[in-house]
Amino acid sequence: MSATTRDHRTGTLTTAQVWRAVRKASYAELAHVTPSGEPRSSGVVYRAKGHRLYVAVAPDSWKARQIAANGRVAVTVPVRRGGPLALVLPIPPATISFHGTATVYEPGSKEIGSVLDDLGSLLPPERRSSAAVIEIVPEGAFVTYGIGVTLAAMRDPVRARARVPVR
Repeated sequence: MSATTRDHRTGTLTTAQVWRAVRKASYAELAHVTPSGEPRSSGVVYRAKGHRLYVAVAPDSWKARQIAANGRVAVTVPVRRGGPLALVLPIPPATISFHGTATVYEPGSKEIGSVLDDLGSLLPPERRSSAAVIEIVPEGAFVTYGIGVTLAAMRDPVRARARVPVR
């Protein structure tokens, strides 16, 4: 069974269904370009609120410094598939990918203050005053693979792929 379902009336994946899958997940691969033009990516734990993702990082980390320098990012959210079957068979995750703009907020920033309580365990109370927060705003379209289709359909790229607007 898939993490989301396609609209039964039209057979197409909707923006709301993709956002629901993004909100249910908490891990993503975050990619950016360093100031010297080198590509970099790393795994992050995030929280989605509204149509934004939030990541807590150390203010002196390379992520905070390098993302602040450019502000352009790409994100891929893997979505586990297969339930118990995945324990015995190599079932790849479905994916949701997008590009966007990232803003790094320094610790104690007033602009991010209202979001801190919503970050919950992502940002424990003892780190709230010392962590930087990266706000990611998706742009354009979500590019998905395997979202809202059966496991068997994931073998057919034409059926497994979808592209839906982020808003």
